[in-house]
Amino acid sequence: MLQLADWHVSISAAPPISTTRSITVSHRAAPALERDGDVRELLPLLTLEEKVRLLTGKTVWRLHELPGIGLRSLTMSDGPVGVRGLGEVPGETSALFPSPSAVSATWDLDTAFAVGRAFAREARGHGVDAVLAPQVNIQRTPVGGRHFECYSEDPLLTSVIGTQVIRGIQDQGVAATVKHYIANDSETDRTEYVATLDAQTLREVYLAPFEHAVQVGEAWSVMAAYNQVDDGVESAQMTDHHHLVTELLKGELGFDGVVVSDWMATKSTEGSALGGLDVVMPGPGGPWEQKLLDAVRDGRVPESVIDDKVARILLLARRVGALDVPERPLDAGPALDDLITRVAAQSTVVLRRDEENPVWDRPSPARIALLGPNAVRPHVLGGGSSTVHPAHVVSPAEGLVARFPDAELVVRRGGDSRRLAPDLELAELTAAPDGALLEARFLDVDGELLETRRLTSWDGWLRDLGDEVHSVALRAELALRQPGVHRLEVATVGGYRIAIDGTVVAQHDAPAGVEVILDSSINTPEGYGGEVEIVEPRTVVVEAEHLVIRAGGYGAIIRAGFRHRTPGSDADTELAEAVEAARGAELTVVIVGTNEEVESEGWDRADLDLPGRQNELVERVLDVDPDAVIVVNAGAPVLLPWLERARTVLWVWFPGQEMGHALAAVLAGDLEPAGRLPWTLPADASDVPVPHALPGTDRRVVYTEGIHVGYRGWERLERTPAAPFGHGLGWSSFVYEQLETPEFTPAGELRVAVTVRNTGARDARETVQLYLEPPAQAAIERPVRWLAGFAGVDVAAGTSRRVVVTVPRRAFEAWDVAQDRWTTVAGDYWLGVGRSVRDLHLDTAVQVGNPDAQ
Repeated sequence: MLQLADWHVSISAAPPISTTRSITVSHRAAPALERDGDVRELLPLLTLEEKVRLLTGKTVWRLHELPGIGLRSLTMSDGPVGVRGLGEVPGETSALFPSPSAVSATWDLDTAFAVGRAFAREARGHGVDAVLAPQVNIQRTPVGGRHFECYSEDPLLTSVIGTQVIRGIQDQGVAATVKHYIANDSETDRTEYVATLDAQTLREVYLAPFEHAVQVGEAWSVMAAYNQVDDGVESAQMTDHHHLVTELLKGELGFDGVVVSDWMATKSTEGSALGGLDVVMPGPGGPWEQKLLDAVRDGRVPESVIDDKVARILLLARRVGALDVPERPLDAGPALDDLITRVAAQSTVVLRRDEENPVWDRPSPARIALLGPNAVRPHVLGGGSSTVHPAHVVSPAEGLVARFPDAELVVRRGGDSRRLAPDLELAELTAAPDGALLEARFLDVDGELLETRRLTSWDGWLRDLGDEVHSVALRAELALRQPGVHRLEVATVGGYRIAIDGTVVAQHDAPAGVEVILDSSINTPEGYGGEVEIVEPRTVVVEAEHLVIRAGGYGAIIRAGFRHRTPGSDADTELAEAVEAARGAELTVVIVGTNEEVESEGWDRADLDLPGRQNELVERVLDVDPDAVIVVNAGAPVLLPWLERARTVLWVWFPGQEMGHALAAVLAGDLEPAGRLPWTLPADASDVPVPHALPGTDRRVVYTEGIHVGYRGWERLERTPAAPFGHGLGWSSFVYEQLETPEFTPAGELRVAVTVRNTGARDARETVQLYLEPPAQAAIERPVRWLAGFAGVDVAAGTSRRVVVTVPRRAFEAWDVAQDRWTTVAGDYWLGVGRSVRDLHLDTAVQVGNPDAQ
């Protein structure tokens, strides 16, 4: 007889967000200023000028220091996928983690906590006090440009995973900055649109992760978003929104930390100061500084408001060891490479698997075909401000060679999925005798030469150019040997003039400003240039003059990325070569996906299609090798028209710097792909409940779907996706044997015990998911079905385990707009237990009474 282990797991390692008391609006001072030591005693030691100066950045990433009270400069840095650093060290590198959507796909609180702790250790190594992460906005629409930076389309999953990341970061004495507060769920016109939503939608969906972050995670910092919000009480820029920042976040939720603006988001002086913003970034410059000082002296902004902001900053400084207590000692953690590999493997979602010939159980292959544009150039992170530069990235080829050293590996691209020309390699440039690769001439507004520099390296940027420099002229030489037509371009924004061998081939006279930062066009700019035909090898000269971009707090910069498309095989030839490679392979791996042109901060996607001819590549490879493993390398949903045809399909997200090792370990069966989808994968774009997030003519983005976001909308509309929320097969199989009668605790939580059996041949991890359906004729609108709890459990092959899932009281509550409070929705609930929102194996009824009627 099997011995059943009693395995207790809660969806939260802390008390649930809901309590038995009603939450009322309060305008009290932040409650934890006393808990962490009274920093207000330092305020009389500061002049008004010192206090106001502290509220605007000293640089892009630093605040001012106040030596008189022992305050050093507080520092901040992006990000959600790694800590970039302060940009003060040339060639600085950072560890690159799997994307937040990948972390969420683990459905594992311990993993999220470990990632947060590793972020903190990275931050301390870069001299960073506050990491601008996590991003807990909801994946409202699959075309959202920063979808990959968010955790889930579900508020509960987002809340608990995001909070564990916060706890991990702050456990090591580094501040987490939770962003972007609030309803910042799309990128189109992100600095202009007005997110328009009702109170119930705000409370139950979009505020939920921030509420959890503050009340459970005790976050030390929150970032105010670019957009405006109309919540029915006030319509204002989020940096100015008194109701949502001062009354709700700081008052009702009791947030005692610092509210920092998104970079360049603050547009007003008095409005933002009175609205609740504490810090304007970046600096110097912006709407505060002298203007705010004048407003206080004139009585338009009370000095008590300034004192509260300064006290919050001082409390943050004390927490991170920047004021009068030492930094917390760092705990030793796992090796970063090992952690990143494990998270990338664990997050991998098995969409489909070959039951008769599982890839992990096949004999070691003698010949491997590695195919696809993302096999040659994988997309390991999304575009935009989350970008970090790792010291290394393990490619899929490197990972497979390391794991299968005796196999012959054949790599074929199968066609280029990118629209833009490839970046020119520095090795292609002709070095001068002094080692210089480029010459840069700095010119004033009259075209007079200020300075000439000989550059031995080039990363596409020149920064800190100062006020006198009007333009920069670059000159590079490259030797072209391959016969045929070469495409040479310079990727840039703003004003430019580009010449090839003395002939001007592209020109634009209009200057650019901070808008190219805010719309992210500066990160992946268009390329401008011309074609050069090479008959005999010769040297070609490229000259590019660029107007300096004056980007406010970001400084004076130019952007010039050199690109080169060589003569080569056409797409048909590349496709044919890939198919032929698959024909003779014992293991075929096809990696398709998106790239930096598709998924990035700054713009939303136009559609859900894989770019280029990748679907054709998959179909043609499956014609000759039906056992081919198809790997999807994307952060957000894409349409997979061949999904039902393929026998094995893996979703690997943007997996970070150890992609190759993680993929090889999953294919070999060394690590378990335990991922579950944190969002819904559509089969047809027309089925998506919220297909876009485009502002209307009045600049409004109206949340017409209300609380029915993500899979809730799919359930409400009764549409069938390609793969439902929560789906993931892993390498083993499970059956659900028993669901015990659920029991309520005195605090109103529901304890649900479930027994699951691993019927496969491998030890594996199962994610037990609980969903609720509302009572008939519920007094307040409810979703058709929603996630109420989950727990992960490791189960040895052939054994059973009992897992207890805790459902928080909030799962049975709704926001009562008429009474402006949370209320329990009484009645008989249906509770289903299983592997996804559409794959439920056991169910029961749960009766909830009305506490107000007692």
